[in-house]
Amino acid sequence: MTLTDDRLDLLAACRVPGISWELVAREAQRAGSVERLLAGEVLERSKAGDQARELLVDAAGSLPERREWVLREHQTAIDAGARLVTVLDDDYPANLRVIVNLPPFVYMLGTLDPGDALSVAVVGTRQASPEGRDKAARMARVLAERGVTVVSGLAAGIDTAAHEATLAADGRTIAVMGTGILVRYPKENASLADRIAGSGALISQFWPSSPPLRYNFPKRNVVTSGISQGTVVIEASSTSGAKMQARLAIEHGKTVFLVKSLVMQQPWAQAYVERHGRRVVVVDSVDDVTEHLRSVEDVGALTSQRRQLAFDLS
Repeated sequence: MTLTDDRLDLLAACRVPGISWELVAREAQRAGSVERLLAGEVLERSKAGDQARELLVDAAGSLPERREWVLREHQTAIDAGARLVTVLDDDYPANLRVIVNLPPFVYMLGTLDPGDALSVAVVGTRQASPEGRDKAARMARVLAERGVTVVSGLAAGIDTAAHEATLAADGRTIAVMGTGILVRYPKENASLADRIAGSGALISQFWPSSPPLRYNFPKRNVVTSGISQGTVVIEASSTSGAKMQARLAIEHGKTVFLVKSLVMQQPWAQAYVERHGRRVVVVDSVDDVTEHLRSVEDVGALTSQRRQLAFDLS
């Protein structure tokens, strides 16, 4: 897809130091879109909105340099076979569009399919036990056999087991990366990443050459939750990124599925079940997951309503 002026300026807005990318994404979907945003006309009434108005006005003179930087970075990604999708595009992932802290753009290798709206994240600790890896593999395999796209984060442990099992079942899997689309992390999963790109998709919300910075991974969890209808947590300690993703999924209005053994072993999981009611489901089998999923058509209708609401509020 051609890098149109609007798409270029959307990315250039993200190059303003200190600006909230989430706010850029929300504002770009409103009437007047990116041209209004670059002029510092931010409609959102929030602390982030007030800050963005000042930052955009102050940075107006650097727009040509920011555009040039974006064009170089973008061309590097395109030369490697990647594709850009932004909130301005109709093929932006449907589940991701409905969260409030959505990214303004993603780069991808491979393909996203409309059917990926029927998707579930399977996540857990990098230091997984053999039993945990087996549970992740079984969960992912059966989901894949039922036509559900399995999403995970390409990390060692539970993520790797989920991706591998989905590929072995000839299912679709999406890896949400904590790096730019051109960087492979961890290095031992480089081959796995290539296989995922061959039959599913790698996606990244970062600049294409971004290294694995520490603050990238909480943001990666936002997208892993957002692009899925719900999150299955297999194994996770109280300090695990998977616990963070469970919290994010609840904030996103998605369903969190906690395997029964996790709830029995981890106080944080027990507390989530008690505190969050129907948003958190204790699961014994894949049936406990699939019965809570929306159809692709229902997801599409919800996404259309959200886009229209953003436009109407302008």
